[in-house]
Amino acid sequence: MPNREKLSRFFGRQLPETPEEPLTGKLFVIEGADGSGRSTQIRLLTRWLESKGYAVKQMGIKRSNLAAEQLTLAQQSNVLTHMTMTLFYATDFFDQLVNQILPALSASSIVIADRYIFTLMARALVRGTDEKWLRNLFSAALIPDGIFYFRSSPEQLIVRNLNKNRSLDYWESGMDMGLEPDMFNSFIAYQKLIMNEFDKMTQEHGFQVVDADRHVFAVQKELRTKIKAIIKGGETA
Repeated sequence: MPNREKLSRFFGRQLPETPEEPLTGKLFVIEGADGSGRSTQIRLLTRWLESKGYAVKQMGIKRSNLAAEQLTLAQQSNVLTHMTMTLFYATDFFDQLVNQILPALSASSIVIADRYIFTLMARALVRGTDEKWLRNLFSAALIPDGIFYFRSSPEQLIVRNLNKNRSLDYWESGMDMGLEPDMFNSFIAYQKLIMNEFDKMTQEHGFQVVDADRHVFAVQKELRTKIKAIIKGGETA
C-alpha cells in the first residue's frame, strides 16, 4: 500500500520514482515575473543558507538535461501549439523533480525553485488551457514547504527589465497571444492576466505574498525570517 505520509506531500498521485527513504529536506519556491528580483534573492538566500551549514540545490524552468535545450529551440521557432508547449514544460519540470529535487530532498538538502508549476499553470490558463486538465497534468508535483510570490507592478517590471536587458521578452510580454500590437502595452496586459491567476492561487496554495518593489535587502530579510521559521518548525528536538 502507498505510504500515506508520502502521498500527503504530493498534490495528487505519487510518482513511482519517489524514494523509499523520507524526504527530510525542504522545498522553497520563489514565484514572480521577470524583473521581480527572483534571481538576486535566490543567490542571496543560497549564500546565507550555505553559511548556516545547509546543502542547497537550485532548480527552475528550462533547466532539465532532458528537455531544456529543445524547449528553448521550440520557443525560438514559435511553431508549437499552446498545449504542446505546456506538455514540453511539464516534461522539463518532472525530469528535474525525479532526477534532481527528490534525490536532494532525500539527502536532507534545501531545494530552492526559481518558479514552479504555478507559473506553468498561470501561463497555460491565460492562453485558454482547460484548468481541470492542467491540475491533472501537474498532480504528481511535490507540495512545497514554502511558496513566496514576488508581487510587483507591471510598470515597475518594465523598468527593471529594460535596465537589465535593454528589451522585453517576447513570451513574458504575451506577444504570441495578440493582446496588443505594441510590446510595451502587451507586456502590461499580459502581466496583469498572470497576476490575476496568481491572486487566485494565493488563497488555495498558501502563497506568502512578498512586496517585490521594496529594496533588495528588505525583501531578503523577510525571506530569511520566514524560511528560518519553516526550517526550525520542521526540526525535531
